[in-house]
Amino acid sequence: MNFTRWSARLPGTQRRAAARDDRSSVPAARAESARADGSPAAPDDASPASSGPSPTETLPGPALDDLSAREILGRLPAPVALLHGRDHRVAYVNDAYEAAFGPRPSGVPAAEAMPELTQLSVVPLLDQVLRSGTARTVKSRRTAEGGSYTVTCTPVTAWSTPQDKDDKGAGGDRKGGDKGDGRTDGGREGGVLVYAADVTDHAEAAERLRTSERRHRETAVTLQRSLLPQELEQPDDLRIAATYQPGGTDAAVGGDWYDVITLGAGRTALVIGDVMGRGVRAAAVMGQLRTAVRAYARLDLPPHEVIQLLDVLAAEIDASQIATCVYAVHDPNEGHLVYASAGHLPILVRDEDGTVHRAADPTGPPLGTGGWVHTSGTIALAPGSTAVLYTDGLVERRSEDIDEGVASLARALSGAKGSPQVVCDRLIRSLGVTAEHDDDVAVLVVQHPARTGTNAELFHNAALDLLGGIEAAPRARAFATGVLTSWRFPVELRDLGVLATSELVANSLQHGTPPMRLGLRRTDRRLIIEVTDGDDHLPRRRQAEPADEAGRGISIIASIATSWGSRRTPGGGKAVWCEFALPR
Repeated sequence: MNFTRWSARLPGTQRRAAARDDRSSVPAARAESARADGSPAAPDDASPASSGPSPTETLPGPALDDLSAREILGRLPAPVALLHGRDHRVAYVNDAYEAAFGPRPSGVPAAEAMPELTQLSVVPLLDQVLRSGTARTVKSRRTAEGGSYTVTCTPVTAWSTPQDKDDKGAGGDRKGGDKGDGRTDGGREGGVLVYAADVTDHAEAAERLRTSERRHRETAVTLQRSLLPQELEQPDDLRIAATYQPGGTDAAVGGDWYDVITLGAGRTALVIGDVMGRGVRAAAVMGQLRTAVRAYARLDLPPHEVIQLLDVLAAEIDASQIATCVYAVHDPNEGHLVYASAGHLPILVRDEDGTVHRAADPTGPPLGTGGWVHTSGTIALAPGSTAVLYTDGLVERRSEDIDEGVASLARALSGAKGSPQVVCDRLIRSLGVTAEHDDDVAVLVVQHPARTGTNAELFHNAALDLLGGIEAAPRARAFATGVLTSWRFPVELRDLGVLATSELVANSLQHGTPPMRLGLRRTDRRLIIEVTDGDDHLPRRRQAEPADEAGRGISIIASIATSWGSRRTPGGGKAVWCEFALPR
């Protein structure tokens, strides 16, 4: 950088340069320079070297003692006020103060004459500043007129009056020190210098920024919530509630998600997952994974096969995004959860007596890593028990190991009673999750209620092993007729149930292999008919030709039933089912 060129712009350098030029060419300037130095002026024909001060010398400016406080404060562009005494009477305000707030009368207490100090929360500080002798600052406060100011209050020792100066000249220095009550040793009162910096533009810009960040966060949270289930499906045999709480105060929400999917025949899929990282990208990956889970669930695959498909898909979506997930299926006839986990935290189950169990292995690496063969595990979910699926934001803390967080959740769950939503709220509070929590939290609570009395009468099961050959079909129809009659179904619904039973059994006898079994299940909402056999070939609906004598069974079932489906069973074979919605 050229310091020589820039130094010409600094205060005083232009004056010194001009003085040097004038002294070398104008006699009057040389004489003026000489008078300022206190020495006689040099003759006109004196040599340049002796005609004035050297180039490095500066012309003296006015002494600081010659400037009055009024001159200094009056030239400041910021509002300044000087308050005097313990009642803070107005002693002086500069032109900038009057321009900002209007003229203020002298001698009147600031609490009466200066309402802006009350609006800026300055008046309560004046006594503290005067008493302690320590400056205090109030940052970015707004006045009624809309301006924002940062105000600094500085204690000022007692200043001299003309009489004081005469006394001091006579040998009586009466100033002394501050006694802490606003008075000095000489008995005169001190004061407070109030300096206000206008920060309106800065405050408005900060408010616009906060508003923009708040709007962006609301948009991001709305996007996140729109990707989650708007209303949880409520299966016949389970009661479910979920809670999602975004973490932090910024706009970068995370990728936590959950879902509940009814699979038919009374079975329910429960899903919870977490895409690592924050922001729109994490939310987008989460949305794609959740959609894929619902599609794979419709195939009615075992949990480990669903996780295996998700693993491949996650790598295709974004290999840099790490995601964890647990997928579990509840079958009311089995009394347990069958689950598979990809790097996710273990499911916790609370028995009716308060004992908490933790789902053990198997668990695999997070989704998208590839090269891992996932397997399924089971955990009991008996009537009266409660299962909790959650993301790491609920239990992970920087100050402790995550296993300690899971143990804390287990202790909180052991004493959590009530409806699923009540349990959700209690777990959130027990783990100390607040609105300022730095990570997203998702919790899914599943209860398998224990039914007694009249409520239990709405849930029944009946089963028949299909032995022998074609003679099993009439036995199945007779069995279904007796069971549905005992369940007091209307005649029309009973006849449709018997017809569906006949078609499912005939299809199994013709295309399946032993062992074969007919199952009937009634809930408070539907009638479920299911036939299992040892053949793993899944039936499909097709259009039979007019001359065909077979191939219409599944079409008949699809026409009369509310829904139908088929799946492969874990031990080999298949199950074909249909449902009828009960009249309200």
